[in-house]
Amino acid sequence: MLHSMSTTVETASERSAAEVNEEIRALWRRSGGTLTTEQRAQYQRLVMEWAAAAPQPHRAA
Repeated sequence: MLHSMSTTVETASERSAAEVNEEIRALWRRSGGTLTTEQRAQYQRLVMEWAAAAPQPHRAA
């Protein structure tokens, strides 16, 4: 049976960048340093979520 995986990124208000970063680190630890295709897709989603949650530097106008 095939399972579809969500491709939506959680909003920054749902989880902090630090929480997402910890999940990214845990994924790498579990993988032993080599990601499967499924893990790579999960990693990409997590990075997108982390980027959305990370504080953005203020730019001078």
